[in-house]
Amino acid sequence: MAVRRHPGRAAVSRPLRTGALSAAALLLAATAGCGGDPGRPDTTASQKLHWAACPVPSDSEDGATTKAPGREWQCATLHVPLDYSKPRGATIGIAMIRAKATGPGRRIGSLIFNFGGPGGSGVTTLPALAGTYKQLRTRYDLVSFDPRGVGRSKGVRCLGNRQLDAFYAADATPDDSAEVTSLLHRAKGYTAGCEKRSGAVLPYVGTTNAARDMEVMRRVLGDRELHYFGVSYGTELGGVYAHLYPKKVGRALFDGVVDPAQDPEQGALGQAKGFQLALGDYLKGCRPTAGAGCPTQARIQALLKRLDRHPVAGSGNRKLTQSLADGGIAQSLYSRDFWPYLTQAIAAAQQGDGGILLALGDAMNGRGENGDYSTLQSSLNAVTCADFKQRYSLADIRRKLPAFRQASPVFGDFMAWSLTQCTGWPVRGAWTTPDVSARGAAPILIVGNTGDPATPYAGARKMADELGPGVGVQLTYKGEGHGAYDSGSRCVRTTVNAYLLNGRVPENGKVCT
Repeated sequence: MAVRRHPGRAAVSRPLRTGALSAAALLLAATAGCGGDPGRPDTTASQKLHWAACPVPSDSEDGATTKAPGREWQCATLHVPLDYSKPRGATIGIAMIRAKATGPGRRIGSLIFNFGGPGGSGVTTLPALAGTYKQLRTRYDLVSFDPRGVGRSKGVRCLGNRQLDAFYAADATPDDSAEVTSLLHRAKGYTAGCEKRSGAVLPYVGTTNAARDMEVMRRVLGDRELHYFGVSYGTELGGVYAHLYPKKVGRALFDGVVDPAQDPEQGALGQAKGFQLALGDYLKGCRPTAGAGCPTQARIQALLKRLDRHPVAGSGNRKLTQSLADGGIAQSLYSRDFWPYLTQAIAAAQQGDGGILLALGDAMNGRGENGDYSTLQSSLNAVTCADFKQRYSLADIRRKLPAFRQASPVFGDFMAWSLTQCTGWPVRGAWTTPDVSARGAAPILIVGNTGDPATPYAGARKMADELGPGVGVQLTYKGEGHGAYDSGSRCVRTTVNAYLLNGRVPENGKVCT
């Protein structure tokens, strides 16, 4: 399980790491600022977008549908510099989608969505979740995109489908030297595959370039300011944009907030704690509804240990392994709506039927029901490694394992070993942690969920601090799952809509229960 400011799902949409919903029945759900103008790509910012009917989603895009969105949706390709240090050089196409504002009321402009990951396809996620944003659409054109290196935007590919089946099923928590050697060998082969299939784009898929792409997008769309709705990793992307272009920030919402001050180790350790907290909340919440049918943590650990030695039947010829089961459990904790499925999945796996838990694990990894993998996890890996400088050795992992195991008996080992994801990567990372300071920017509404497993609640406060005085306005939701806007909380929905639609900034520190 590749994990970073999210865990992969990324996207992320009801798990908000995108809308990467395989097993559909289960998973539906520039001008300068203080950061300095990183370059004005005039040859691309003056372009005209050619909007047309959207095609059927390709296998590179995560999502629960294989049908083209309805006639209300239009798609276009934005051309931006591949390398912003060479603004008149080669370009890369950024796939975009929009639905025009419906009214009533005066149109504000475009509201640009990023659903997280990194690696989530906005082109498939936004139409799938559009009902959630019906009220916002009265005054905004709803717009999203596949960031560079994702989906239709030169999505990063590393291995073929059968190779990925084996890769994700393999033991991700080695118990002896032979298993360690095997893990490192697989990681090396994965990296080599990424370089072979997508080496030309790997140096250019980082978050800073994606933020610059959004500035070109804003200008081409004709908006004076960037109005933005960022979820999970999308909050980090939004923070980097605000740092680069503070005077161009319009009404911006950060939901399911990444802690920008954490390095990969700190982020993974925080997620281990977050998923452990969410698991405990699930176990407490299960008893009143399912009674004796509920698992215990001890039984879950025993199941994972048993699967490590003896995988059980999954789907077709595929087996449910320990790694796939752990990913499936994590996937289920992204939303309280998934808890009943988790109860069923664990009970079935204990009886030798791993089908449900396998489907959940597939969703985590971006595998469709037809066996095709989207670029969800490969893009996540590529963006993570392009962003962060840290490269962790085997000695580092072994030294950190006790802390991870203490943080989570269920997820700790997986999170710790995931830190090898950038070891040996062919591109050097850009930063130790991202700079999101945005002095002088308009107020940004930051929504933190106290029960969030993927982006723990403390990250919201840290994001507000890092943005700077007078910028971050914090709203707390005391709930469960990843993110808050689509949690069902009327308080959160009303507060956010009042801000985005009418510019009413809530009192800093407001709490919704």
